[in-house]
Amino acid sequence: MSCALSIRDLTCKYETQTVLESLSLEVDQGEIVCLLGASGCGKTTLLKAIAGLLPLSSGNMSLNCMTIDDGNNWVAPEKRNIGMIFQDYALFPHLTVAQNISFGLKDLSEKEKSDKVDEMLELVHLTGFKERFPHQLSGGQQQRVAIARSLAYKPDLLLLDEPFSNIDTQVRHELIREIRKIFKEQGVTAIFVTHSREEAFAFSDKMAVMNHGVIEQYGAASDLYYQPSSKFVADFLGGGSYVKATRVSESGFETELGIVEAQAQTDINLNQECELLLRPQHVQISGVEESSVRVLEQQFMGDHCRYVIDANGSRLFASSSEALSIGQAVSVNIETQGVLAF
Repeated sequence: MSCALSIRDLTCKYETQTVLESLSLEVDQGEIVCLLGASGCGKTTLLKAIAGLLPLSSGNMSLNCMTIDDGNNWVAPEKRNIGMIFQDYALFPHLTVAQNISFGLKDLSEKEKSDKVDEMLELVHLTGFKERFPHQLSGGQQQRVAIARSLAYKPDLLLLDEPFSNIDTQVRHELIREIRKIFKEQGVTAIFVTHSREEAFAFSDKMAVMNHGVIEQYGAASDLYYQPSSKFVADFLGGGSYVKATRVSESGFETELGIVEAQAQTDINLNQECELLLRPQHVQISGVEESSVRVLEQQFMGDHCRYVIDANGSRLFASSSEALSIGQAVSVNIETQGVLAF
């Protein structure tokens, strides 16, 4: 698979503040990549730099093997063949759906424009909506029109900034599946920004977790979740509980819960103190009559419950196949598969 977008050592400053620093990223043809991070970490700034809306302070950026910015050579935004979809869709309210989609198709005849509009509407499952105006559409339908408009002129790269943030929760997951399927069928190369890990897991092929203008880790979603390179990435992608531990063997760590088998994510010497990350699925609890461990909190999630327990002074997130009540005594079993040591 060939590389569509290549970014090397990108630094971007806004006024006197460095927003992105020594950032590198490779996106292959047909990949959907998510920029994931908290507000202010530089996600949208990176999108704008790729689109040509912000100049680079240093570094190199190429699209389909053509340099689009290296400090000396700069390609204007309108010549990069990059589409961009904003969270408010940016549809023209006074134009119909058909007119919105055909707006950028300047070099086609009216017949060709009409055929392209029909093709795009069929693609996004909005056949029969040509003459409607944006205010007559739901949020999900407006998002489909925005995507149809962007795909109509076959961009080399599609950028999406918080594309699902204005969609009702009940239709968001269905829309994510539909749009991902469209992108994959059309071979679209896309980068999208979100602060929602659920959206990132559902929509992307790869994720770049960003923190203060740098990429903490980049790779497949499953790799980042199960093999996070830092506590920051681990916490951002799933959370859990940290317990103090001491390494006593190759894979054994002594904790207040007993010896726990774990995989070290950083260099940890024998007898060195560290911390183990226990995600809720690692801490299995069940009700018993006598135990010093108690349920502190219970949160009903519909198809399951989340629990917080007090285990010898440590607050741990836990899971159970039983329905447990606050204050109930429980036994604890640590499932060691996937436990990480930092």
